[in-house]
Amino acid sequence: MESVADRMQRDTARKLLAAAAIEFNKHGFDGTDTNKIARRAGFAPQTFYRWFVDKTEIFIRVYEDWQQQEVGILRKLLAENASDAKLVKACVAHHKAYLNFRRSLRQLAVEDARVRAARAESRLRQIDFLKRMSSTQADPARLATVLLQLERLSDAVAEGELADMGLPSTTTEMRLAELIHEVRYPKPLD
Repeated sequence: MESVADRMQRDTARKLLAAAAIEFNKHGFDGTDTNKIARRAGFAPQTFYRWFVDKTEIFIRVYEDWQQQEVGILRKLLAENASDAKLVKACVAHHKAYLNFRRSLRQLAVEDARVRAARAESRLRQIDFLKRMSSTQADPARLATVLLQLERLSDAVAEGELADMGLPSTTTEMRLAELIHEVRYPKPLD
């Protein structure tokens, strides 16, 4: 049985993570500091450093949570045998809900080796998820290509990049649905 002290410790870390997710999504990585995170969570600033080494570490943890949330959403929809289009809507909505966070992730993955490594690990987990989603044994390199397309196109739709060009996002959403369909029901290679 979990002790009260253990539960309080787990709650502290959870509150800091939740606060960090809000701050990173509201202000981006550069616009957030550890004092803001601690205060938003209801703690004194020094509490942050009892749980996390630095802002990058908590950013990575928020990213891991974000990715787990996405997988949870997709698992639920797959269990309901949702359409490819419904899976696309869920992915885009999840990306849209975290616009500033995702912008920071893209930038930090280029600039920070720790974030880049965490992103690579996350993508490997996502490829593993796609393998399990597939009705046949799929090539990991092929799934990586599909994953990168899904990720980038979901971000583009969420960011409104097509609207910026005066174009509807429907064609891109249809392409996303095709990619998901290719993973779910792959055709044999010739």
